[in-house]
Amino acid sequence: MFGLSGGEIILILVVFLILFGSKKIPEFAQSLGKGMREFKKAASDIQTEIEQDPKKAATPPVQQPPVETAQKTEPKN
Repeated sequence: MFGLSGGEIILILVVFLILFGSKKIPEFAQSLGKGMREFKKAASDIQTEIEQDPKKAATPPVQQPPVETAQKTEPKN
């Protein structure tokens, strides 16, 4: 895994434990799990959308041109 041996991974985990403490590590793991779950759900939704209507997914949305507003000019005296 990334060219790291078991001893190097343990050293990294010990440093992580020292820096953040044992109370913060479960919070990090929970946040990481939620992020991974959200990413997988979004990827699945996109894949489902592409499979349902490939033509619709392949065409970019049409952009409307910007609306110009009229500027009021006051008469000069």
